[in-house]
Amino acid sequence: MEIIRIDQRPSERGSADYFAGRVWIDPIAAPAAPSRVRALRVTFEPGARTAWHTHPLGQVLHILSGVGCVQRAGEAVQTVKPGDSVVFLPGERHWHGAAPGHAMVHLAIQEVNEAGSHVTWLEQVTDADYSAR
Repeated sequence: MEIIRIDQRPSERGSADYFAGRVWIDPIAAPAAPSRVRALRVTFEPGARTAWHTHPLGQVLHILSGVGCVQRAGEAVQTVKPGDSVVFLPGERHWHGAAPGHAMVHLAIQEVNEAGSHVTWLEQVTDADYSAR
């Protein structure tokens, strides 16, 4: 058993390379091999969002608080609320973030593949894409 205390893992600011707006990331699980699971608590301030991206082994988001937006490439933006879970399939191009005027917090769970990757970042989500309903 290992207990990782909150003061051992401070919040990290989301990189402007991968996020628009203010985003805070709190690592939950990033254990050593053979485990491949990675979990993060991600806090998005109103209007903040990820860039487009994919996950080689898929991703599950569980909305903890606030109101969020998620979009799979080629489909409409969807609104998500606390208690909702979103499953993205391996390689599925998508983005997620807070809805306009609302903050949003989600738990992001994904696996690391054999090459050590859990995400491939793509281009930023444009304001037009973000506001399209």
